[in-house]
Amino acid sequence: MSQNFQTPLACQRTALSADGTPISYRTMGDGPHLILLGGALRTSDDYLPLASVLATSFRVHLVERRGRGASGPQGPHYTLRKEVEDLLAVQSETGARLAFGHSYGGLVILETARSYPVFDRTAVYEPGVPAAPVPTGWMGPYRERLTAGDSYGAFVHFIQGAGGAPPILAKLPYWYLRYALRIGFRGPSWQRMRPLLAANLAEHKQVAAQQGKLAGFGAVTASVLLLCGSRSQLASKTQFGALREILPTAVQETLNGLNHFGPEGKTAAVVAERARAFLL
Repeated sequence: MSQNFQTPLACQRTALSADGTPISYRTMGDGPHLILLGGALRTSDDYLPLASVLATSFRVHLVERRGRGASGPQGPHYTLRKEVEDLLAVQSETGARLAFGHSYGGLVILETARSYPVFDRTAVYEPGVPAAPVPTGWMGPYRERLTAGDSYGAFVHFIQGAGGAPPILAKLPYWYLRYALRIGFRGPSWQRMRPLLAANLAEHKQVAAQQGKLAGFGAVTASVLLLCGSRSQLASKTQFGALREILPTAVQETLNGLNHFGPEGKTAAVVAERARAFLL
């Protein structure tokens, strides 16, 4: 997370989801109400740079999705529907008609907008909406490594099997990449990610469950800005193009030099400025 920003004063609040799960969110800034929803293996702290820039123009409600921080657990009956209910609870509390989502958070926002006309405009950055078969072969070994207490081993199965890793990482021997991560990946980012590995599996199962349901997003009535990075994989860009064709009022833009993690860290301001221009 970049340290080159000033975090505005934030007030922590809680909304109760339909199943009684508390959903924590931080409110900052002033202006039209905007909900910000993050992706898998991420907490709200990863989006503070983005929220801080957006808070200069919006009253931002930065959500801590279930299974994270002060929010309640995913629970044994976790589904994408639970995330939709969580988002609806925050929307009801705040009255927000604008939303921004990254990756899995983008899927949650679009799935909510598909069934409930609560948003006027949304911006999503590389939303986790599958337009092609979703790799699932990594899930069994990932679960086994988690059960054995091998967090690094599980993570290697994910980055090599889920389809999002750079080709060079996908080709490295499993043992070598696991060793390299154990030696070199120990900082704050890993410390935030490690407790979310089980939630990551549950969330990617839900992504896989959406396969074949792309046409349903034709029911979204909100205007959508669909953002992607020029450094993301070609297969992902093709997928976002397919989604744009389905969404009735969508604009797709590619941001030069950014990858899947564009809304985080030092590049967050670039994404925030483009989202601001669309959402205001």
